[in-house]
Amino acid sequence: MLELIIFIGLLMLGYVTGSALEKRHYKSILQREMALRKLPLIASKIVPEEFTPCKTSIVLGSVVISVDFFKHFVAALRNILGGRVSSYESLIDRGRREALLRMREQARNMGANFVFNIKMETSSISKGQRNAIGSIEVLAYGTAVILEQDKLSVNETRDALNLRPRTI
Repeated sequence: MLELIIFIGLLMLGYVTGSALEKRHYKSILQREMALRKLPLIASKIVPEEFTPCKTSIVLGSVVISVDFFKHFVAALRNILGGRVSSYESLIDRGRREALLRMREQARNMGANFVFNIKMETSSISKGQRNAIGSIEVLAYGTAVILEQDKLSVNETRDALNLRPRTI
């Protein structure tokens, strides 16, 4: 009986702690996305002719995120019962957004006007290993473009690319 109480206590502790950390991470992501919203990310491989790139460079952002004990427990139940593992969806969302943010921060630090040819790779860490905590790695990469000085402002860049600022 004591073991069951300890297990339930640890499960509840995992839920409370994991939820608090996830909320804090989402808050950080939202703040950083707002701060970097003026740096467009474009999936296209081709830079429009209106732009005269002065410099290009590869930029990347990588993150490894692990599940908390509660999500691991819920996923184990889902493996037994079958169905969608919705507890992992926020893990993937946070990983992708964090990787894009890290890539964007690197591009901003080098003075880029925008990033073209965005790609993302996701991989599972410790997949298939018994008693391993599930973790994912997300890698986002693209080509940062620095335009020649005084060619186009950020708003003119958005207009030329037919982009509208996205509110999050």
